[in-house]
Amino acid sequence: MQRILALFSVAFVTLGLAGCQQHIAAATPGSEATDTPKGNQEKKEKNIRTETATFAAGCFWGVEATFRQIKGVKATAVGYTGGRMDRPTYEDVCTDTTGHAEAVQVEYDPAQVSYQQLLDVFWKNHDPTTPNRQGPDHGMQYRSVMFYHSPEQKAAAESSKQELDKSGKFRRPIVTEIVPATTFWKAEDYHQQYLEKRGLSSCHLQ
Repeated sequence: MQRILALFSVAFVTLGLAGCQQHIAAATPGSEATDTPKGNQEKKEKNIRTETATFAAGCFWGVEATFRQIKGVKATAVGYTGGRMDRPTYEDVCTDTTGHAEAVQVEYDPAQVSYQQLLDVFWKNHDPTTPNRQGPDHGMQYRSVMFYHSPEQKAAAESSKQELDKSGKFRRPIVTEIVPATTFWKAEDYHQQYLEKRGLSSCHLQ
């Protein structure tokens, strides 16, 4: 009888240890129990490969607001680029002596929106035939420019410009510059998402 009880006790302890090991495995980081749908989504978001595009098309308030509406655009910033002065302020650029353009830097997911699609948005939302001017705004800071970040962007920009020029859509030639991206100086905080913060849809009163 004692031998039977001893064998029963050993079996009980063995089963108990097996059960504890299962609970420990379930609670161990990296196991399937911690791989939740929310965790998977966060991993995917962190692994998104984004690219950068930079455009100048007049008042950067309206240009930024336009690009922020595009699906696949993950972030935007307005600033000054293409000039001769380090760390320019808005007041500096407004003197029309620094050579900077008011520009928008766009961070986008190429899996959702292509650079070509961004180019289409760029062309459709300003007049590329008016040198140093958009609407009532005059000066070099309002010129039309595509600042490319790669040979692929340069080729796409040049091709789209040629096609648009040949299309006959504009009576006057396109004066948009296509130049390498240089240092982008982020504008003052109050310029960032300016229209969105104020519930406006345009830079100018209609």
